Amino acid sequence: MNQNGMKNNKKVAFYTLGCKLNFSETSTIARSFEDEGFDRVEFGTPADIYVINTCSVTENADKRFRSIVKQAQKSNPEAFIAAVGCYAQLKPEELAATDGVDLVLGATEKFKITDYLNDLSKNDFGEVHSCEIQEADFYVGSYSIGDRTRAFLKVQDGCDYKCTYCTIPLARGISRSDTLENVLKNAAEIAAQDIKEIVLTGVNIGDYGKGEFGNKRHEHTFFELVTALDQVAGIERLRISSIEPNLLRNETIKFVASSRTFVPHFHIPLQSGSNDILAAMRRRYKRELYQDRVAAIREVMPHACIGVDVIVGFPGETDEHFLETYHFLNELDISYLHVFTYSERDNTLAAEMEGVVPKKVRAKRSKMLRGLSAKKRRAFYEQQLGTRRTVLFEGENKKGYVHGFTENYVKVKAPWDPALVNTLREVELSRIDDDGLVRFEFVNAGESVEMT
Repeated sequence: MNQNGMKNNKKVAFYTLGCKLNFSETSTIARSFEDEGFDRVEFGTPADIYVINTCSVTENADKRFRSIVKQAQKSNPEAFIAAVGCYAQLKPEELAATDGVDLVLGATEKFKITDYLNDLSKNDFGEVHSCEIQEADFYVGSYSIGDRTRAFLKVQDGCDYKCTYCTIPLARGISRSDTLENVLKNAAEIAAQDIKEIVLTGVNIGDYGKGEFGNKRHEHTFFELVTALDQVAGIERLRISSIEPNLLRNETIKFVASSRTFVPHFHIPLQSGSNDILAAMRRRYKRELYQDRVAAIREVMPHACIGVDVIVGFPGETDEHFLETYHFLNELDISYLHVFTYSERDNTLAAEMEGVVPKKVRAKRSKMLRGLSAKKRRAFYEQQLGTRRTVLFEGENKKGYVHGFTENYVKVKAPWDPALVNTLREVELSRIDDDGLVRFEFVNAGESVEMT
């Protein structure tokens, strides 16, 4: 129903590109449509409105966007198509010029999208409402509840860092945070819906507390946030998404090791194992600090899963720099890599730097690190064999199997059984299957799960 108690019977569909933060914001935008009486339907089915939440990080973002617009037009050629999100803030005119796009909203406008819809008639040219990014200085809380097992809870937005390759400060504005009171309220709302796991998201979540009440100082710290969330009733698991190494404090690591709900899984961006390249990227640490963070985690959580972001092919990265990164990661006690091939971004300092790495070289280096990641993940899984873990099973039937993750992010599968969906089950990890997933036995039932 809309605010006047009337149902409008219009259908809206959403497509989200990019990060967990985008997914949380899409869910919040979707709820605003539902409040206005719209029926939400799956993307790829006929709808009256298609909303595409864009990302500026993905390579060839413009091509990806045009492809999704065509999908929407195929489902309903007369549909009203709106673009929101990071790419919409950075290049609104470019998106507005895309055939079929009717509305483009920037960083602050996207949360008021229903105010811009009018009569939903198609426009000859895309209408743009995009603020100057300096105006993106207020906070809008979000969380996603797209599936029954896991929710993404936004706690922070924007970034004050000036990494030379990154457009996110241009797309999302300054660092600002949700109030601690509102984060706890949202967490309680999620828990009340029988969702077992909450993933904390933001652009730079370790900077939590800055701009909490519109000021620039830290009202609370990230440590205070996690200790307060650990007390929220009804939450089974809390997981920290990507956090900068210089903001991951010892007190947080020690707290996670003994907390009631936080799981032993960290994702810490490195970007390069060469101090020369880290300096050129304007990262706020050296590789020695990163090494120290990994050691601090391993000291109190030997079984923890540690994921790493790394960029290959940054301007000026020589073969020696790359090998420095490769050997650093090879010797580091980590669990997997997310490998990003550097691509030039308009209005960034890196795009103007000398020493451009040929794309074939970038691709070769990326392949080498992806191979290292597969090796690291296999070694981590092998270390977990024979241990008892708790698996949260997810809701999708994938080719006759149900998948789930242990608290330390080992992915397992079992023959499809709807009774397992959204349940936490204690298991003993027994062996690794051909596709890299782990077999197990239920501890309580004492039964072996046969993989067929």
